[in-house]
Amino acid sequence: MPDIEDHGQRNHHAANLKRICVVAILVVLSMITYVDRTAISTAKEAVATELGLSDMAMGMAFSAFALGYALMQIPAGWLADKFGPRVILGGAVSIWSMLTVLTGASWSFHSLLTFIFLFGAGEAAVFPCSGRAIRNWLEPGQRGRANGAIFAGSRIGAALSYPLLVGMLAIWNWRNAFRILAIVGIAWAILWFIWFRDFPSTDRSSETALEPDQFTPSTQTRLSAMRLAPAMIQYFASNFTNFICLSWMLPYLKTEYELTSAHAALYSMIPLLFGATSQAIAGWMVDRLYSSGLRHWSRRIPAVIGFALSAAGLMAVVFAPSVLIAVCGFTIAVFGADMTITPSWVFCADVGGKHTGGISGAMNMFGSIGAFVSANAFPFLHMKTGRSTAYFLLAAILDIAGIICWLQMRSLHFRGQRPGRELVEVTE
Repeated sequence: MPDIEDHGQRNHHAANLKRICVVAILVVLSMITYVDRTAISTAKEAVATELGLSDMAMGMAFSAFALGYALMQIPAGWLADKFGPRVILGGAVSIWSMLTVLTGASWSFHSLLTFIFLFGAGEAAVFPCSGRAIRNWLEPGQRGRANGAIFAGSRIGAALSYPLLVGMLAIWNWRNAFRILAIVGIAWAILWFIWFRDFPSTDRSSETALEPDQFTPSTQTRLSAMRLAPAMIQYFASNFTNFICLSWMLPYLKTEYELTSAHAALYSMIPLLFGATSQAIAGWMVDRLYSSGLRHWSRRIPAVIGFALSAAGLMAVVFAPSVLIAVCGFTIAVFGADMTITPSWVFCADVGGKHTGGISGAMNMFGSIGAFVSANAFPFLHMKTGRSTAYFLLAAILDIAGIICWLQMRSLHFRGQRPGRELVEVTE
């Protein structure tokens, strides 16, 4: 008997270690993804000079990435559900890495536009496939921390990408820098293909075994538009605020407070780094609440707190008398908005089942549209009003709408108030 127990413990520890490795390799990919997607932005001046492109043309190139990324979210998620994250994610990383090389080989505006659009389409598979992999490998009470780690990696990658790419461009020209980035992506894809499997065992029934106490709603209920609409709307709102720090925060700080480029860049890194902390905290909260008497609120509480913080931070930016107060406001806003991301992806895993990839892809598509609208709303509202206030007020209103959405969203429900009781389908 002791030998059998020891063998069982070793198998349990080995399984946990492999789950940790699955999360770790997805965190690394999340960082690579954001370094790659900011490459063209960092190399903007060199690319525009060599290809003779105006700021308007470069803006169209940036939009091409967002468009390709948004359009492929649902197809990428569906493919992950159909063929598994191993094949689809490994193939997508390989394809976009080759497109990174082709982007570095662009010879005209139209070739650049085409390659960046396809590059965005390739990157679309990352988070739907990651969500499906997390759903396959981890229990419901572990998914919060896992998703928090993955999205924390994206924020760290975004924060570090600017100095990293500036250093690369100082050593190599932009075309060679793109080729080096492609090599990193290909190396990751090879490791993924060799090591990763879609499920912890070769038996696909393990998918069900991972969640013995989870409800099993019908496909019709799972895909109900009325049930999923709040998830889509709140993710639009979350990404509307999040994209501020990736697009207009730096130029806003630089212009509004007459900063140098170096100081504006330094200030702009702060919200991103705090956003990474926020992801980890939200993930911990989701899993901690899941283990408590508030299990059925475990997804909602962190998200509601996050949207409330985000709205408060944006209002602080509107009335900030100094750059330090404005940066604090942006930090609170991004911290709060990032708190909503992990619960959103855990929610998709809860309700999605074997359709997790498709549902998370649909949600991420709405988020991408929110980012696209955010990027264009700032100059439009500034042109119409002469100030940036309307933009920040709109973002705060969307955050309040996000709170209302989360109060309607239910992915877990059980009879009684003690954890471990029977989970049942939510039909209200």
